Amino acid sequence: MSLCVNLAGVELKNPVMTASGTFGSGAEYSEFVDLGRLGAVVTKGVANVPWEGNPTPRIAETASGMLNAIGLQNPGVEVFCKRDLPMLAQQDTRVIVNVCGRTTEDYLEVVERLADEAVDLLEINISCPNVKAGGIAFGQDPKGVERITARIKEKARQPIIMKLSPNVTDITEIAKAAEAGGADVLSLINTLTGMQIDVEKQCFALANRTGGLSGPAIKPIAVRMVYQTAQAVRIPIIGMGGISSWEDAVEFLLAGATAVSVGTANFYDPGATIKILEGIATYQERHGFASIAEMVGKVTCR
Repeated sequence: MSLCVNLAGVELKNPVMTASGTFGSGAEYSEFVDLGRLGAVVTKGVANVPWEGNPTPRIAETASGMLNAIGLQNPGVEVFCKRDLPMLAQQDTRVIVNVCGRTTEDYLEVVERLADEAVDLLEINISCPNVKAGGIAFGQDPKGVERITARIKEKARQPIIMKLSPNVTDITEIAKAAEAGGADVLSLINTLTGMQIDVEKQCFALANRTGGLSGPAIKPIAVRMVYQTAQAVRIPIIGMGGISSWEDAVEFLLAGATAVSVGTANFYDPGATIKILEGIATYQERHGFASIAEMVGKVTCR
């Protein structure tokens, strides 16, 4: 029985990884989690220059989830390479760097800077607002998705994962555009745009007014989008969105995901990834699957 999965020629020891923005770059969790047991560590978003992020308050609890408007705060790629990558290189796991930017050139700078670093894959966060397109997110326009994917693919030395936003009319159109642009892997879903109002103070819970909704509340939407995308493209998918148990993770695999990312659950249970990994292994053995690949897309009608 094998837990290994393959993403664009990169073999992971198992399908469980961390979701960007919920695990830092691994150091914060290393006292609680043996990073070497994970299939991969996905870093917080990295930009070409430091980003300050949004003003506070920028986190709000919701029923079955949370809203965040952190604003992709990060110290920039140079600090990341000097401070975080050396620690990650010592871990027996794959390293996936999440890349963010406000223009296509921003993304390309980071991708080129990471070309010769010890990085296995690049996850491109196209939910960022494109300042040259009036603030619309890169990931909301199929033609724009295909263009930026193709530009990044030209420069990248590592395989690229395009991280898709659910804030679109048809996720399959965006997925097909990314595939047409040369994406090696897709990851979905990113957070859903939401809002919360404090009725006593009669003000917005977040200084940014809106934020990204994550956690168990979004899981049914994420599973549906992963299933639809798996029917529309031929490249591997990393499923995410509200995974907090092994049962959740198995749902995504059965829907068509090759691997899964655990996000919000890390905040209230630092050991969530390991518990989910162990649960998947037990399920795999109990149902007689020789490999994770045998589980992928296995869902059938009753």
